[in-house]
Amino acid sequence: MHQHERHQLIVERARSQSRVEVAALADELDVTPETIRRDLTVLERHGLVRRVHGGAIAVEKLAFEPTTQMRSEQRTAEKSAIAQQARELIPESGSILLDAGTSTLALAHLLPAGGELTVVTNSLSVAQALSSREDVALYLLGGRVRAKTLAAVGAWSVDALRDIHVDTAFIGTNGLTVDEGLTTPDPSEAAVKRAMIAVAQRVVVLADHTKIGVAHFSRFGTLSDIDTVVTDSGLDPETAADFSALGPEVVRA
Repeated sequence: MHQHERHQLIVERARSQSRVEVAALADELDVTPETIRRDLTVLERHGLVRRVHGGAIAVEKLAFEPTTQMRSEQRTAEKSAIAQQARELIPESGSILLDAGTSTLALAHLLPAGGELTVVTNSLSVAQALSSREDVALYLLGGRVRAKTLAAVGAWSVDALRDIHVDTAFIGTNGLTVDEGLTTPDPSEAAVKRAMIAVAQRVVVLADHTKIGVAHFSRFGTLSDIDTVVTDSGLDPETAADFSALGPEVVRA
């Protein structure tokens, strides 16, 4: 059994039984207690369980979708590192697409000056950050604006995307797993993200390590749909290798 399969089983056990024990898991999975302890350490770092004496208890995911303001106040150091790393993937000229999200917003603030760059976005926050840049040709997608994410979604956004092609799309995600791929809570946001992936020559996903191993309601892509995952050093090397084996380059900032 691969590590990510153990992790999934451990989280499922913790959520169904409220608590899991190291010794019982080691016996069931035919691994050493030390292996289970390492697994629990990784899962705790991802916010999926909380370690207790002899085992762990489940940490239920938020029952609501956090707002942009709430997310902007979380893991700022990791998002800054991700944005700095992703900046190296921005072409000097050409076209890019910036999805709505706090990591993509951090990247927007780092766009190199003096180039000839076309930027397409569905994010009001990204558009505001770039609106005064005379060296950027900025296109804002229309549609219904979701108050929680300040993202334009719906048929208007998807239809507009069908008529363009961009060199690189920088996509945010709420969850990323080997089995479920890229997921987000809202189907309308998922539809726009799916359309963004379809019109890009290269797809770069920006996701801090807490998004890894988490699956949400709406899937908008698989690992084979993306070229690069830029994350932070909180992602363990084994999980990074599991993702890379399925196609995308994984960059740990």
